[in-house]
Amino acid sequence: MMRLRLVPFLIALATLGGLAPVAKAQSAVDFGSSSNNAAAPSITTGPQLDLTYRRPTEQTKIRNYLFDTFGPYPIAGVAILGAINQADKTPPDWGQGTEAYGERVGSDFGIAMVTTTTRYALAEAFREDTIYYRCECKGLFRRLGHAVISTVTARRDDDGHRHLSFPSLVAPYAGTMTAVYGWYPSRYGFKDGIRMGNYGLLAFAGGNIAREFIYGGRHTLFGFMHRDRSGSPGTDTVANSNP
Repeated sequence: MMRLRLVPFLIALATLGGLAPVAKAQSAVDFGSSSNNAAAPSITTGPQLDLTYRRPTEQTKIRNYLFDTFGPYPIAGVAILGAINQADKTPPDWGQGTEAYGERVGSDFGIAMVTTTTRYALAEAFREDTIYYRCECKGLFRRLGHAVISTVTARRDDDGHRHLSFPSLVAPYAGTMTAVYGWYPSRYGFKDGIRMGNYGLLAFAGGNIAREFIYGGRHTLFGFMHRDRSGSPGTDTVANSNP
């Protein structure tokens, strides 16, 4: 039953995740990138892609954190998730009605805020770059693999090499554990926090897949609609992450 309840949540979160803000940096060492593309001649009238990794500035990281925490998409996401929880009566102790819906929305927003804050704070402490970088490779499975592996990895140091990310792994559970021990009914415990955190990590993977395929970039579904921050067309950019 819980798996069936998770489906609309993943769809909603993945759709909203695909509309996340974009950053300027791009990496030449993305998962599945091909050296043959660099050797092949290129004839184009549009701007050339800059594949050099550039570590985001503190201003960029703060702007992305604020957008990921208080922007329109996370707010819309918790409103949708609150409606799903209301329909499922989760948790049932909160009952029904307008007040119960507000309580569920507030709870979901609190979980999301703790999750995002934990990810950004730990990433800063570990000197990690948790922004999502869209793959420059081609092929469904290679791009899908890149999106999934980016869920639990991050970039480090000036060269942007990828490694297993402790902040990305811990953040979803920090949010759900805070809810379980902070404001959920007392019958909820550690196992419930782990279970909910697992769903959160899975939903974050769905958001990365949406960022990879749905919005922005020359290989994505709505690539023809893409514009960078300056408004100029044709520049392949990177969608920001983080649950």
